[in-house]
Amino acid sequence: MPKITLILHNIRSTYNVGSIFRSAEGFGIEKIICSGYTPYPTFDGDTRLPHIADKLTKQIHKAALGAETMVPFEHYENISSWLETNTLPLIALEQAPQSIDLRGFTPPTELALLLGEEVDGITEDLLKQCESIIEIPMIGEKESFNVSVAAAIALYELVS
Repeated sequence: MPKITLILHNIRSTYNVGSIFRSAEGFGIEKIICSGYTPYPTFDGDTRLPHIADKLTKQIHKAALGAETMVPFEHYENISSWLETNTLPLIALEQAPQSIDLRGFTPPTELALLLGEEVDGITEDLLKQCESIIEIPMIGEKESFNVSVAAAIALYELVS
């Protein structure tokens, strides 16, 4: 089973973030990185206004059900700050011309899985920094899964 760090970049919904925390805990994920405008739970040294941090934490908790306190996480305003110090292979979960089917992907022993914003996905400049881009094949008429559902599907496939 690979060691996985999840990167939640510019994910808007607190409920998606909470659901991803819950799935991450269930799959034994090492750490979550929240970057950009992704909401994140309160932590020691949090500089946000207390009422804002409390509100976001309560919303995340509704879906995470406590997993937000069990999975280590870090917050970076700018994803570049994390990428500059990262030594893990960066793997994007995204539909792109160069993406490969998740089912045929052999993960390295450690990796950082990048998830992007709900509507527009991962920007082209971030995709260029990725070692691989993996995609969940769609059978129905919809073009994609919700980001929290996609995260759980990808994690299941990567750890099994």
